[in-house]
Amino acid sequence: MKMTQGGFSKAVFGFIMAGTILLSGCASTGSALTGNSVSADPRLTQGNDATFFSKSGFTACAGAAGVGVLACALSNASDKGKCAIIAGISACGVAMGANYYYDQRRGQYANTAERLQVMSADIQKDTENVVARTETMQRVIRDDEQSIAAIQKAIKANQLDTVKAEQELAGIDKNLVVMRKELGNMRAKVSEYEKTAKLEREAGAGAEVVRIEQEIGQMNRKVAALQQEVDGLYSQRSAITLG
Repeated sequence: MKMTQGGFSKAVFGFIMAGTILLSGCASTGSALTGNSVSADPRLTQGNDATFFSKSGFTACAGAAGVGVLACALSNASDKGKCAIIAGISACGVAMGANYYYDQRRGQYANTAERLQVMSADIQKDTENVVARTETMQRVIRDDEQSIAAIQKAIKANQLDTVKAEQELAGIDKNLVVMRKELGNMRAKVSEYEKTAKLEREAGAGAEVVRIEQEIGQMNRKVAALQQEVDGLYSQRSAITLG
């Protein structure tokens, strides 16, 4: 079955907009799972580092694509279908399933050495962001661990204020939702860098990409260390059952 350009552009528009809506909806479903009366710790949601890893690369891509496609639909472009297709592809990579970061950087920098230099700066910046976010999460984790210890102590002493404990645990649950989501986005960034380094090596970058791979490894280790801390808090929280 042959699809016309108009039909294809509508399909692209529908796919991207549906993905944008779906992703924005997913971002708001966490509260329904843990209750709406308690919010996550403000240090996780309102600090200077709160936006570092709040969105995945695909979420940002879909959002940018949705804005671009909508702009085409509202514009005076002579060929809105072609405009929409270009907008969607420009935001999300050369093709569905392609490495967005790799395609983006290759489009911006044809020179391999320059491209790898920019990539190195990106990795270093993201590593610094992981460090900053780790410091914030560690403060929240320490406080949550103290709350869990106090609840466990009260349970053993048969002096538990159940209502207060439920509120504290709900807050910890919200914190874990935020932290685990961001960890997923951190891991996705590491994976994107790893795929890009692999493609650069296969394209003949050779020794130039070794330093990049070392920097990716350093970022990955810091993400893994943070993962252990969050998993530790999750294990402590899971050990408590009220009622």
